[in-house]
Amino acid sequence: MAGHVDTSKGLPSHPERATLEGKNKFLGFWFFLGGETILFATFFGTYLGLRNGIADGPSSQEMFHLPLVFIMTMILLTSSLTSVLAMFAMKKNKFGTFKIWMWITVLLGLAFLGFEIYEFYEYVHHGLGFTTSAFASSFYSLVGLHGAHVAFGLCWIIVLLIRYNKSGITLTNAPKFYLASLYWHFIDVVWVFIFTVVYLMGVV
Repeated sequence: MAGHVDTSKGLPSHPERATLEGKNKFLGFWFFLGGETILFATFFGTYLGLRNGIADGPSSQEMFHLPLVFIMTMILLTSSLTSVLAMFAMKKNKFGTFKIWMWITVLLGLAFLGFEIYEFYEYVHHGLGFTTSAFASSFYSLVGLHGAHVAFGLCWIIVLLIRYNKSGITLTNAPKFYLASLYWHFIDVVWVFIFTVVYLMGVV
């Protein structure tokens, strides 16, 4: 069933899954996320195995600054909320409101990346380079991998917003926007694990 159609707005109540193409996109996306989960699990496992290998370099207790990381976490979680609000607007066919929330999501994502670049710069400036120790290499690899996914997610959303800027919500683009939003939530969930496993465990 495609779902109830709101005749006043011309779209099903769930436009992202109203077509066979949309449903197939969801199926493929879940397989994709399964692979991504395994990838991150591998990097987490590597980090946990190497996090005590500091050699002559600084330790996580010496380097990590939780107030900055907490701000980054709040920014990313807020961007997840704005993405949800965008999806609500999409289902109500309020394209203008939808675009506003999605662009706010983009701006928050860019702010997060800016803070992450600043964080890395500070760590390198204080002697924690990528090759300083096993801990440093595994830390930059894991957190950098997440940052690369954030950058990819931002590019995905921006391309969709530009491409469909004047088309409104359709049965063609609704699945694309919705999956981009789901991908963004996945990135946020991964960051919660990074915040807990890397930063909180790193300062205790």
